[in-house]
Amino acid sequence: MNLLDDEALWSSPVVANCEMNRERGLASYRRELRSDLELRPGAQWVDLCCGSGKALAEAARDDVTITGVDLVDHHVRARRGLSFVVAPVDQWEPTGPVDLVTCVHGLHYVGDKLGLLARAASWLTPTGRFVANFDVGGVRRADGTPFGRVLTKALRDNGFLYDGRKHLVSFEGRGRPSLPFAYLGADDRAGPNYTGQPAVDSRYEPL
Repeated sequence: MNLLDDEALWSSPVVANCEMNRERGLASYRRELRSDLELRPGAQWVDLCCGSGKALAEAARDDVTITGVDLVDHHVRARRGLSFVVAPVDQWEPTGPVDLVTCVHGLHYVGDKLGLLARAASWLTPTGRFVANFDVGGVRRADGTPFGRVLTKALRDNGFLYDGRKHLVSFEGRGRPSLPFAYLGADDRAGPNYTGQPAVDSRYEPL
């Protein structure tokens, strides 16, 4: 199978036409991530694959800093404490430590999913938290077969928590995970995942 590199994936119809997170509000974020998303004064929140940023606008306050990152420039109006970055989430990085990193249904459309998990965990403050919707079935071997427990064990060995029933992955505190997989490329013909929407499979070789 011909796998897509990053640039080909960004222009894929599956990624470009993704509607999973376009207009989600803050209540939807809390429901999807099973988190209250409360921010203390001075906190910094980064939301990956933020869509329009509607949820972030609802959460915006003068005493917090919120940054939404998305491949598509289709955001609500920025305001004090709220800004947006148009960039591939698997290449962007914050300028300093972050208290909260979220990704609501965005990982389904990322090529190097495991690379992004490791990078997001490294951005956190010592008391920070990362939480995202994640489908382990979207991470596969070169031949297309799933990793199964090999993957979930590697995640947990590196400090991640994974809830297969809720399809959530999380990490607490600043870390430097080193997941033992080499990224090969992406398959945008994988079809629907557990959400019912077409998604992208990511192929890896175990190290």
